[in-house]
Amino acid sequence: MASVGGKKVSGEATSLPHGSGGDAATATLPPVSGHTSQLAALLAEPRRPSEDRFWRRVRRERKILIGIIFLAVLVLLTIFGPLIAPHDPDNDDFELLQSPSWSHPLGTDSFGRDLLSRMIVGTRVSFTVGLLSAVIALAVGGTLGLLAGYYGGRVDSLIMRFIDLLWAFPVIILAVAIVAVFGAGFLNVIVAIAVAYFDDFARIIRAKVLSLREEDFTTAARALGATDARVMARHLLPNMVAPIVVQLTFAVGLGILSESTLTFLGLGVNPSTPTWGLALNEGRDFIRQAWWISVFPGLAIALTVLGFNLFGDGLRDALDVRSVGDAA
Repeated sequence: MASVGGKKVSGEATSLPHGSGGDAATATLPPVSGHTSQLAALLAEPRRPSEDRFWRRVRRERKILIGIIFLAVLVLLTIFGPLIAPHDPDNDDFELLQSPSWSHPLGTDSFGRDLLSRMIVGTRVSFTVGLLSAVIALAVGGTLGLLAGYYGGRVDSLIMRFIDLLWAFPVIILAVAIVAVFGAGFLNVIVAIAVAYFDDFARIIRAKVLSLREEDFTTAARALGATDARVMARHLLPNMVAPIVVQLTFAVGLGILSESTLTFLGLGVNPSTPTWGLALNEGRDFIRQAWWISVFPGLAIALTVLGFNLFGDGLRDALDVRSVGDAA
């Protein structure tokens, strides 16, 4: 015998009235025996990989270690860049187009400014644009994907047709069109890049929601009266952390690359603000006699994107349930 709401309930299935007005509608409760509740079993979410196994897998993934090193360098340069820079990035008193030397390790540009200092200070803008654009893309795309996957039907059809429309445009063409309409600038570049990439988040999260919304723990939560918002926030989102984090790392790298491309085309942030894309733009006319102006910023962009891709790829392997389960 077990007690439910002060009444004794036998081990057999019991029907209790529900609804209003004393209708004959009834709901059948599962049998309750001892300390084990079938309802609790239904609410139990899928087991996650052991944390110990996960961290062992992370330590074994060299790609994650390389990505963390790149990320740490970027964060340090973003925070302490102006303090680390050996010279004032706007100081143009040096020799024009001076090749790399001890006093100027990366040389000087066509205005006589130290290229190393400008690249260090420019890290803040490039990284901030990439990070903020990825976060905004996650917020917008994640919300649309969550709604489309959870409600389905007309909501899903309407949202996904809009996503398909954006998908038809090349990313850079779409970003250039947005900046051309609203004008260049720091905030406009962030919004343009976010709009160009949020459809990736929408598709990934929608696919994950479609596989989770009919799971037992989700069905049980709805049966207990949980609102749609609570089901999505408490039961669906926690089970999508892995793909979201992985896609976010890729999006940051792509955001940095897109910002550099827009700035190179003259559609980026304020031309007076040092950025990696601006250095590429300023060096294109001197590629033969001053190769370092374009090569070093290009290497910085390539290595940064590579670092984020390695980090995301390694994190995806570490968060994979089958991979973690094998790494006993």
